[in-house]
Amino acid sequence: MSEPSLAGLYADHLDTVKRHADAALQRGGHDQLVVPSGTLHYQVFDDRDYPYAVNPQFKHWLPVTRAPGSWLVYTPGQKPKLIFLQPRDYWHVVPQAPSGYWVDHFDIITIRTPDEAKQHLSATARAAILGEAQSALGNTFVPNNPADVVQYLEYHRGYKTAYEIAMMCEATRRGVRGHRAAERAFRAGASEFGIHLSYCQAAGQDALELPYQNIVALNEHGAVLHYTGLDRVPPKPYRSLLIDAGASHAGYACDITRTYSAQHDDFAAMIERVDAAQQAMCAQVRPGVDYRQIHLDAHLALSGVLKDFGVITVSPEEAVASGVSNAFFPHGIGHGIGLQVHDVAGFAESDRGGTLPKPDGHPYLRLTRPLAAGMVVTIEPGLYFIDMLLDELKAKGLERSVDWNAVERFKPYGGIRIEDDVACTNDAPINLTREVWKEIA
Repeated sequence: MSEPSLAGLYADHLDTVKRHADAALQRGGHDQLVVPSGTLHYQVFDDRDYPYAVNPQFKHWLPVTRAPGSWLVYTPGQKPKLIFLQPRDYWHVVPQAPSGYWVDHFDIITIRTPDEAKQHLSATARAAILGEAQSALGNTFVPNNPADVVQYLEYHRGYKTAYEIAMMCEATRRGVRGHRAAERAFRAGASEFGIHLSYCQAAGQDALELPYQNIVALNEHGAVLHYTGLDRVPPKPYRSLLIDAGASHAGYACDITRTYSAQHDDFAAMIERVDAAQQAMCAQVRPGVDYRQIHLDAHLALSGVLKDFGVITVSPEEAVASGVSNAFFPHGIGHGIGLQVHDVAGFAESDRGGTLPKPDGHPYLRLTRPLAAGMVVTIEPGLYFIDMLLDELKAKGLERSVDWNAVERFKPYGGIRIEDDVACTNDAPINLTREVWKEIA
């Protein structure tokens, strides 16, 4: 995207962020917003720091993700101020001076030590300070994180600006390049670790830059929902790959999952069926649709796949009603995504708080809000062959609902998950993942 067009999108985005900040501050009786970027944390009994993660409230304002010890100060009606820590340091890479399409929108003050921020912070007694305490300032400017301000801002972060969609598309371009390289490595017989390295190389990001730890699961490891073992030696025989991996750009994330079979076999056919069902679910991402209903509909559709492949012996409707489907699809259909992979306020009833409940018997759904234009959600149905959950079916007296010979046939493949990031619009949904995939292919 060209710098001029990006500058225009960013200006509109910042106007929206300021408008939401004005409303949140007014609601809470505050007159200023102060947001620390976050600080470094060190491991106990060691001098090694944990990977730094920028405060999401900070990076919502500007694309600065690697400047611990910095501050954002906003007073309604005034130009936002960035207090930017650029230390003198010959041990580490120093953050580059701010530049680019966004800098003219801020008064920027560069400091060389974290405690210099005190000279430039004039937080009032009625300031809303959002984040965690910056260790260098001790008991000064300690965050109060007022609930009324945080609830309002997090709720409205659910609706993405055009700038945010553009940033997520850039993250998706990195992610799609990584996934295409990962499939090539899989087809060549690489190990989990080798596939992971191929992904990082193609995405141009290492493990600390990715928005979450890559899930690269060969064969039965695909039955572990958050598998991160990364075996160094490829298994024999070499059956399947489930890869759940994302990428980042300017503080925004993508989240993509694909599953492959090494052969043109029944498991490959099952992947195709799950993929087709997933696309139908993506088409449901429309304004006013209850996301919980997409989740419940997914259980019925996936039970239909299990029935057609002879894994269950009962009807899809009975599999859902009895809870059999939960053993094969134990997680939620997806979540909001944006500045955070699992974006905030997924259960918020309104910008004043409150909670929208999850459907009974479905504790792992991460989003219960009705969909609306501007929201971006993941759609990630899955089918897995997990011993623990299958044993629970037997313990509940539901073993006759399952063809255990079919289970044994598919169990060595682990499982299937297909995941796209989908933007809800006032028209047809936009599948960010598939659109970028086509563009790159």
